[in-house]
Amino acid sequence: MAQILTPRQILERLVAFPTVSRDTNLPLVDWVEEYLASHGIAAHRHWHDDRTKAALFAHAGPAVAGGVVLSGHTDVVPVDGQDWTSDPWVVTERDGRLYGRGTCDMKGFDALAIWAVVEAQRRGVQRPLQLALSYDEEIGCTGAPPMIAAMQAVLPKAELAIIGEPSRMKAVNGHKGGAGYSVHVKGFEVHSSLLPHGVSAIMEAARLIMWANDRNAENRAKPASTLAALFDPPFTTLHTGMIKGGTAHNITAGDCRYVMEFRVVPGESPQAWCEAFEAEVAKVRAAMQAVRPEADVILDRFFDVPPLTPEASGAAESLVRRLTGDNATHVVSYGTEAGQFQAEGYSAIVCGPGDIAQAHQVNEYLEVSEFLAAQTFMEKLLADLA
Repeated sequence: MAQILTPRQILERLVAFPTVSRDTNLPLVDWVEEYLASHGIAAHRHWHDDRTKAALFAHAGPAVAGGVVLSGHTDVVPVDGQDWTSDPWVVTERDGRLYGRGTCDMKGFDALAIWAVVEAQRRGVQRPLQLALSYDEEIGCTGAPPMIAAMQAVLPKAELAIIGEPSRMKAVNGHKGGAGYSVHVKGFEVHSSLLPHGVSAIMEAARLIMWANDRNAENRAKPASTLAALFDPPFTTLHTGMIKGGTAHNITAGDCRYVMEFRVVPGESPQAWCEAFEAEVAKVRAAMQAVRPEADVILDRFFDVPPLTPEASGAAESLVRRLTGDNATHVVSYGTEAGQFQAEGYSAIVCGPGDIAQAHQVNEYLEVSEFLAAQTFMEKLLADLA
């Protein structure tokens, strides 16, 4: 007889796999696939291009469309430089909390989702339940879009998706979209006393960063739309948090590298903001190359996350509100894979155990009470599907 694990036991297995985004997640995927197979559930993989990682998805219940997806990510952030009180790769319970990397973000939900899919298979459900576990969420939600496309080619399409990012089990029906660029400004070095004959990569990068500051000021000053007013802050923000360049104070910088990110309110287009930035880059590049043709600005768009827009009478929102009893409005300013599911025609909502304030922190934890509340949610979901 196949071994039946509790949600807590599954969580302990998942946390034990150090699935930092820079490393492989395949041992975890192998384990989940084998566990599902032991209960008669066939899992499918979508491989990363270099085959060091894979997304995993599965279907329990009748082979019909219109089911529910439980979606989470398998990767976690590093523990480098963090002074943990206990082993980050071992679930440690103390003072009513489950400590360990990923307990909150988001292996707690993943464990419950795996458990629920197995229970759906064991108990029999009239409406299907699907599991979707992605990779590389923590480095820009890049693993979910190809996984969602692969799912639709293999599984009957579900009606709605519940993305279990930590929300204290509240129904989060809206979040900002996002986009990010790695920017490499290539200048031309001369002695700073001959400034007009060179191109300072740092000073040209500063023009682009100042452009972002000006857009922030404009966005802050204009009236917020009804939808944007739900967010804090109630406008699209542009931000640079990392910059590096130059070799000496008296040499025009030959290189400057920085990151530009956008957090875009629903109702505005991340693509439109990217096009506006690229147009400004083109202007700066042209001015640089008028001085030195070899100067350049090179862009690498490394993440692109659509917003989650609240749905009028959406199926996902209606289901989660019915199961949780939460009828308040909740939105967040960070991005999730929910917007990517919504963009592919699924009704989508964010609802999961834990507090986002604990995500990525030293001594990350999930309250035991939150974990149990999420298990109760899953029990109600299984009853609803039955």
